Amino acid sequence: MEEHEAVVSLAALAQGMRLRIFRTLVGAAPSGMTPGALGAILDVPGSTLSFHLKELMHAGLVSQERDGRSLIYRPALAQMNELLDYLTAHCCQGAECEIGAAAGRKTC
Repeated sequence: MEEHEAVVSLAALAQGMRLRIFRTLVGAAPSGMTPGALGAILDVPGSTLSFHLKELMHAGLVSQERDGRSLIYRPALAQMNELLDYLTAHCCQGAECEIGAAAGRKTC
């Protein structure tokens, strides 16, 4: 991941509603959610939800798939993992880190 991509992803998540949308979609992975279901859970109007989903898609953090007449939104977990890898690439000043077995995160 390049720095520009990381900045775009972090900027997209630096807004409360977009962070809530992304976290809700992570909870619904891998099946995803329709905008109607997502809006009902988050109690957000459709036009507001559409705006934020567009921003998350632009950042590559959410994917959209058409299923008949419905749209299904899913979190782009591979993109989020790339962002996490980018953010932790210099962890421990280049020394090998232990992987937290339960959390699956790098620990020094």
